[in-house]
Amino acid sequence: MILCLDVGNTQIHGGVYKDESLVFQFRKTSRQIFSSDEAGIFFKNVLRENSIDYKQIEAISICSVVPGLMHSLRSSCLKYFNLEPFILKAGVKTGLKIKYRNPLEVGSDRIANAIAGLKIYPNKNIIVIDFGTATTFDVITKDKEYLGGAIMPGIRISLEALAANAAQLRNVEVIETDLAVGRSTVESIQSGIYFGQIGMVKELKNKIAMESFVGQDYFCIGTGGFSRLFTNAKIFDLINQTLVLEGLYEAYKMNLK
Repeated sequence: MILCLDVGNTQIHGGVYKDESLVFQFRKTSRQIFSSDEAGIFFKNVLRENSIDYKQIEAISICSVVPGLMHSLRSSCLKYFNLEPFILKAGVKTGLKIKYRNPLEVGSDRIANAIAGLKIYPNKNIIVIDFGTATTFDVITKDKEYLGGAIMPGIRISLEALAANAAQLRNVEVIETDLAVGRSTVESIQSGIYFGQIGMVKELKNKIAMESFVGQDYFCIGTGGFSRLFTNAKIFDLINQTLVLEGLYEAYKMNLK
């Protein structure tokens, strides 16, 4: 079994693969620094409590956008699993031609999403939109070129900033709505966030397609915690909330030697 860990700014999204299938997922907050013992004990316990024998973990694949947690995570893998983790970073095999001006700047989670996107839609132009702490757009051509994309504040960050900087506004639940015109402050914020995100996605998709694909067809994949919110908006060809884990698994296999 392969343990995959996507270390984000808000949480760690983990998954276990067995015989090419994702058999278990879990999440852990990453907002605070933790020790290698805290991480190792958590991973062992969460696996055991879900009837997975941690001794059967034969490899660990990690991508991280939080450098401050990597020492603890690597140490926990060594101490509690007796495994040197595979870390998705510059220099490893990805199957992609990175066209970023400085490839070292590309977040490893974005690379994992791109790897998985190409596995789902081989030989196709792809836009991956990840609704996480930040909302990111990643653009991959059918020739496996990672062109770059766009980054903007995520939905939760936008709500927190609104509540923190506007005295009469507060955090609200993010929901799907069919009302563009809110009849209360809460409804108005929900409308603004929901339809604002849809409009942003449509505009950026069109602009990206004109710049990068020049009239060619492309497929759009939605992922990340808030992607399901837009199921009925029909702005994606596919929603896959485990995309980054699939990319981590594929990256590990590419670098197996």
